[in-house]
Amino acid sequence: MHPSPISNALLLDSLRWRYATKKFDPSRKIAAADWQTLEEALVLSPSAFGLQPWKFIVITDQATKEALVPVSWGQRQVADCSHLVVFAHKKVINADFVEENLRRIAEVRGLPIESLDSYRKVIAGTLFEGLASGQLEAWSQRQTFIALGNFMTCAAMMGIDTCPMEGLIPAKYDEILGLAERGLTTGAACPAGYRAADDPYSKHPKVRFEKKDVLEYL
Repeated sequence: MHPSPISNALLLDSLRWRYATKKFDPSRKIAAADWQTLEEALVLSPSAFGLQPWKFIVITDQATKEALVPVSWGQRQVADCSHLVVFAHKKVINADFVEENLRRIAEVRGLPIESLDSYRKVIAGTLFEGLASGQLEAWSQRQTFIALGNFMTCAAMMGIDTCPMEGLIPAKYDEILGLAERGLTTGAACPAGYRAADDPYSKHPKVRFEKKDVLEYL
């Protein structure tokens, strides 16, 4: 059964309240119970075929956050936030990884692995035959952007600020966080926490094109 939906007004108010926070209050930390909810939101993020080709690196260690500032174009959000989430994706998507996912499906749903043979063929046909060589890593990175959007929306619904960031040097992030040797690479980062009272950007009206400029109905 679907839980009671939130009101239309609450949803839209939360999205209008959200902005790419430019200055965090370093003294305010996300409560453990709230972070556990956001952890679950990350885990529940959708992905193509449910393959989840990602790792979410959550950084609260202040020294590590400070080390990432110089390779984030000097943006202090990385260090001043409560939790920094690095959205890393798998550099190599292969049959072994697909099989790992299928085993998880069989485990959770109580199915014999053989019953997923047709699904395995669909996935393999799309990823290993349908996509041109060299596109799989780009596909993998795009999946993490789905999770990033989900994370920011859920945070906004909880009154928690975020700032999506591609303004960073992925190779340096990989080096500092030891990702390369794990077959991962950085796609984006997202500081989370609470806006500083003197962040002027929090007072700016949200600028979006009018609906007639971005929506088409056929």
